[in-house]
Amino acid sequence: MTQQHRILVGDCIDMMRTLPDQSVHTCITSPPYFGLRDYGVDGQIGLEASPREFIDNLVAVFREVRRVLRDDGTLWVNLGDSYAGSWGSQNKRETPAEISRNSIRNHPKRASGTGRLGGGYKGKDLMGLPWRLAIALQDDGWYLRQDIIWHKPNPMPESIKDRCTKAHEYLFLLSKGPRYYFDQDAIREPATASTLTRWNQDIAAQAGSDRVPGKNNGTMKAVGRSKRNSFARDTKYSGGEHGQTGQHRSGRTYINYDETRNKRSVWTVATANFKGAHFATFPPDLIRPCVLAGAPRGGLVLDPFGGAGTTALVAMQEGRQSVICELNPEYAALGRQRIDIAWIGGAAQMDLIYDY
Repeated sequence: MTQQHRILVGDCIDMMRTLPDQSVHTCITSPPYFGLRDYGVDGQIGLEASPREFIDNLVAVFREVRRVLRDDGTLWVNLGDSYAGSWGSQNKRETPAEISRNSIRNHPKRASGTGRLGGGYKGKDLMGLPWRLAIALQDDGWYLRQDIIWHKPNPMPESIKDRCTKAHEYLFLLSKGPRYYFDQDAIREPATASTLTRWNQDIAAQAGSDRVPGKNNGTMKAVGRSKRNSFARDTKYSGGEHGQTGQHRSGRTYINYDETRNKRSVWTVATANFKGAHFATFPPDLIRPCVLAGAPRGGLVLDPFGGAGTTALVAMQEGRQSVICELNPEYAALGRQRIDIAWIGGAAQMDLIYDY
């Protein structure tokens, strides 16, 4: 199990340099927010002297990710945004998405004159860091394939009066090339009730469109997905007429509906806290579609900001291998504990299955 789910403790770039080229199927990660939390380890990302330095450091991390990623690999990145907040009112309690001027100004690099805020940020500005990162990665050679909205039904309350409470984050899908592994069928979602009704109803009462004066296309029928050739009938020739295997059978009741649809780009996932960690963890239900779509069974999933090991946990649950990097030894130990407990629990369940 240790070889199937590895935890590399140290700087993520240094740790990824120990991995072979093109050995990873997909990378799923959530980097630290900018300027919001000190994880207590030197060299951590998120406490840079300026947003630009923060983005530059992340681009360097994902450049190493690109090396270890297969040519058909994908990168899924969730990054929370930040506000250039109260600008010096340090006596006020900051929300998780608000940075004060002093928190940056008092940074060691700022004090030494080696860093500056820059970027034209003003008080109360939304920094737009997720999109700044996405565009920077695109400029660095990545294909930016999609922006997915992570909708949070249980957002953290905010005591603000001049904007809406933040209830979403971005999850970006990027790839190394124009063609990449993506198992769409693995993440199909149930069709809505209205869609199923539309597929099954006969709209005989609706008149066809008058495309040509005096001509009518007749009544319409809503159709759903059907099995191959389910609308065909045999002809008197085994090969069918004009080389066809069958002809359309008019008036046939349409059946065999596929009651699923392609996954949409807005994912509603509640935030999740792990009681053993003093920070918000990556929700498993946000990671799961990325694992299912991004790597085949037995494939390797990477998370350079492993935290409490949630990405590895989901990869294990879905029959994938994983390797995560974590700078903080305490968090790495926490992740190992979670994975070990889940592994033992899963093995026990398999024993129960085999006993019967």
